[in-house]
This record gives sequence, C-alpha cells and structure tokens, in this order.
Amino acid sequence: MRGGERVLERLLHLFPQADIFTHVYDPTAVSDTIRRHKVTTSFIQHLPGARRHYQSYLPLMPMALEQLDLRGYDLVISSESGPAKGVITAPDALHLSYVHSPMRYLWDHYHDYRDAAGMVSRAMMPLLCHRLRAWDASSAARVDRIVANSRFIQRRIAKAWRREADVVHPPVEIDLFDRADAVGPAYLWVGQMVPYKRPDLAIDAFNALGLPLVMVGDGPLAAAMRRRAGPNITILPRLPFPALRRAYAQCRALVFPAEEDFGIVPVEVIASGRPVLAYAGGGALDSVTQDLTGQFFASQSVDSLIAGVKAMEAWLPHFDPAAAMADARRFAPDRFDQGLLHALE
Repeated sequence: MRGGERVLERLLHLFPQADIFTHVYDPTAVSDTIRRHKVTTSFIQHLPGARRHYQSYLPLMPMALEQLDLRGYDLVISSESGPAKGVITAPDALHLSYVHSPMRYLWDHYHDYRDAAGMVSRAMMPLLCHRLRAWDASSAARVDRIVANSRFIQRRIAKAWRREADVVHPPVEIDLFDRADAVGPAYLWVGQMVPYKRPDLAIDAFNALGLPLVMVGDGPLAAAMRRRAGPNITILPRLPFPALRRAYAQCRALVFPAEEDFGIVPVEVIASGRPVLAYAGGGALDSVTQDLTGQFFASQSVDSLIAGVKAMEAWLPHFDPAAAMADARRFAPDRFDQGLLHALE
C-alpha cells in the first residue's frame, strides 16, 4: 500500500464499478477498498515466486499485458510506473494513462540500476532493456490521453515517449494529519534505504553538523547506513502510522534529498504543520514552496545540504505552520478527482 495503491483507491472511489487488471495480486497486502473489486491477473501470477519477485518477470510483462482481454470496457485507466499502459483496448474505448513515471530502469536511471545489479543481470540488461525501451515508447502511442503526477514526470514523458501530458498531482489524505502542541529538536528523514533516496547524503551532512536526525526506513542500505551514522543520528526501521504522524508533527523539519517523481511524504509533513528542506529537483519543485512550506538546497552534495540546513535554521523563525497547512490542501483528494475528471472530458 504505497503511492500507486493510494492512487488506485482514489480511482476506485471515482469509478466504484471498475474492475482491476494487474500482473500479480496478493489480497492480504492491499486494503479492503481494493479487495472489494473484481481482480483479474495476468499469467505472471502463476509463475514461481511471482508474489515476492514479480520484478524478475519484467521481460514477460509486455506479452502478459497484451493477453489481457479488455473487450467490453469503454474506459480504461492505466496506472503506470512499470509496464501497464501497453494493454490492447477496444477501438471505441478511451484509454487514459496516469503516469507516476516512465520506467526509470529503462530510461534516465538505467545506468544506476545496471551498476547496482548482479553480474548476470548486468550482462543481460543491455539486450533486454533495449527491446523493452522500444516497446515502451511504441506502446505510448496506444494511449489516448496521458496525465503525469508532476511537472518533472511531464518532462520525462516528453523526453522518453514524445507525448504531451497534463499534470494532476496524486491524492494525499491531508485530513489525517495535524499540528503537534510542541516541536522537538530533531530533523526527520523518511523513506526506503535505497540509493536514489540518498540516505547517505543525509547521514554525512548531519554527521558534520552534529544536529539530531531521526531516520525512518529499511532496505538494502540499512545496515551500511547504521554503521555510517554518528551518535546524533537515530535510525528506526519503521513506525506504525500513529507514531509516524507524531514524528511528522514534532520534527524540526523534514530532510528530503531524493530526486522523486512526486513525493508524498513532504506533503504529509507540510499538512502536519512542519517545513521541508528538499533537493531542488524532481517532484519536490511541485510540492514544496520556497519561503512558505520550506527551503531548497541546490545540489545532491554534502556541502550543499549543510548550507541548506543553515538556511533552514535562519528561516525557521519566519515559518508559519497555518499557512503551510493551508497550502497542503492543493493536494487533497478532491483536487485529484477534479483534475482527473477534467482530463476525461
């Protein structure tokens, strides 16, 4: 139940009679909202280890998508961050693709993923990704209308697929968050411990600053990050949602060094009445407003993040939590509803 599943829930709110088609489905891992709908899976569902290692079957996904029978549906909405838009629809059907991102591992992050892959995967990726890239670009022509979740993804779509896209930001449950009576001294970092989230950057900067930092997240880099962190840094693998809400509301500010497609966590923190210090790239340029809901730092380097923390410290006395929380309403679910329905007109 991450960002893509939250978007799916909102789509089901808009279209309560909709059926769901997906490669792999684990009903124990999704919400009641999703479980109430008819779910049809591709043949990948029946392959060995598909529930846990579905990513391994990426080369088969274009063929699996094209075998899904969507005759009889007059509206098809694909939620695209991997291959989903490549389904074959009826000639008179409208196909709208809501794009979280063109597949990063095929396009602008290809070399990062290949460098991090094992020896066998690294050897196979050039041939497989070359073919998948061609299919990904050609299948974009099957879509009638494209909606991006941020201006950053809008530009990625134009570069990879040569298609124009409207922008509709993903829905964020703003009303689940509120201010705390008191704010603590520690900065906060939240995310998966994976390379592009840049937990290393946060740790190195705060090791140098000596300021308190709480990091919430687990993943492949977690053990290395624990060894790297100084005594002023606390790393927690996860928090239950009530505790995470408190952490949002009580942090001094959120540190957000990743180049994200959009990034829901900054909006949740802003809705909790706290500011964000974000890298000036990616979707954060849509979600964070300079001198209203946060500050930016210019490059993904330790020196730049340290300078950003110092700028944040100087600006914090001027931060208005109420104004920030009001700005977060730009991302409320009803705004998503309006934008998506307008795209269908």
